[in-house]
Amino acid sequence: MLNFCTRPSRRSQDISRRDFLAIGSLGIGGLSLPQLLRAEAAQGISHAHKAVINIYLTGGPPHQDMVDLKPDAPAEIRGEFSPVATNVPGIQICQHMPRLAQMMDKLINIRTLVGSDGRHSSFQCATGRPFANQPQGGWPELGSTLSRLQGPVRAGIPPTLDLSMQMEHQPYNLPGPGFLGQPHAPFKPTGPSKSDMVLPAVLVDRFHERHQLLAGLDSVKRGLDRSGFPQQADAFTQQALDVLTSSALADALDLEQEDPQIRARYGVDDPQILSYSNKGYQAINSKFLLARRLVEAGARCVTVAWADFDWHGGNFSNGKKVLPKLDEGLSALLMDLHERGLAEDVTVVVWGEFGRTPKINASAGRDHWNRNACAILAGGGMQTGQQIGTTNRYAEEPIDRPVHFNEVFSTIYHNLGIAADQRTIDDLGGRPRYLLDTFQPIQEVL
Repeated sequence: MLNFCTRPSRRSQDISRRDFLAIGSLGIGGLSLPQLLRAEAAQGISHAHKAVINIYLTGGPPHQDMVDLKPDAPAEIRGEFSPVATNVPGIQICQHMPRLAQMMDKLINIRTLVGSDGRHSSFQCATGRPFANQPQGGWPELGSTLSRLQGPVRAGIPPTLDLSMQMEHQPYNLPGPGFLGQPHAPFKPTGPSKSDMVLPAVLVDRFHERHQLLAGLDSVKRGLDRSGFPQQADAFTQQALDVLTSSALADALDLEQEDPQIRARYGVDDPQILSYSNKGYQAINSKFLLARRLVEAGARCVTVAWADFDWHGGNFSNGKKVLPKLDEGLSALLMDLHERGLAEDVTVVVWGEFGRTPKINASAGRDHWNRNACAILAGGGMQTGQQIGTTNRYAEEPIDRPVHFNEVFSTIYHNLGIAADQRTIDDLGGRPRYLLDTFQPIQEVL
């Protein structure tokens, strides 16, 4: 939260000495904003702006009720939903996803996603790593890695953002920057943070003299700091001030600036779509639109956790409500990216932590199943309009072309111009760690 003024003043244009000095050590995880920016730029800034939108379907979406329906299976396996033809011959998906069916030529349907830890957690979808045997500090999530490797594209726009709501089941929430530390944590523009991202106009007018004071204070600090103060401190401080005085992020987050017709495509947000939505599991389709606006403004990675699919009971009653909203929001996002010329540069991945059991339980639900799951990919310059993998007659496991979670991650890195098996980042002990071990991009989509 970039809160410039920590308490109200008798005059709106006043900044208390204590509040102003906080700029020099702006509290984000105990580090100053100049320090954060300095760390983000340590590896240089990429000349190209490739981006990823990671849509995490919490709880484990039912693959056999979305993209791999088995209409010839017994009733206790096939369930209530029927497959419908798509605009790509030979590919069918769920009847409750008709918009996506008519743009299958822009999608990649992975029916045989394997390698799940079986954990009810965002960890694997966010990091591309198994949860076990982590280094000290933990593995960083994708956006944090991109922040470390490539830095910001544009002053005032964080490299990585988390648009997810706070979820009651803590492991669903993003794992964070791991051993890369708070300088590379995703920015989460929720709650009062949005109003704190831009200084009041009257403060901007007086900011030059305050900047001069800060420069003087930093000069004293340079003389006192025995460990040596970086010579580039003034430049990074200026970047920090640019962030505070820029409206770029606030503008990107302001949906009132969006074309009403485009905004209408995404549908109406449904914060009460599930009986337990008050625990943070909401169908906020406008998050998809915000993700597009943010990558267009310069973000490298935007993550959205959407609704919840942990349907041990009421799998089909919940599916009838949730799947049409996903269909509406995701199809609008993909159409938007194509119309704005962003589809070649922005990779979209939609997935959850595991699949669901082939057999429907006594509560009309499906339970946890880590032997097979699904994913939808789009954009990123990939060869779309295809389906990868075939499962057995009950969608229990692949019978050809299993695709590992880490193959998806390797593909994302490839689309971003990064060779994941060659690039390294140092852990807390200074040991270089490859972004991924052994796994190569999905060759069918390149």
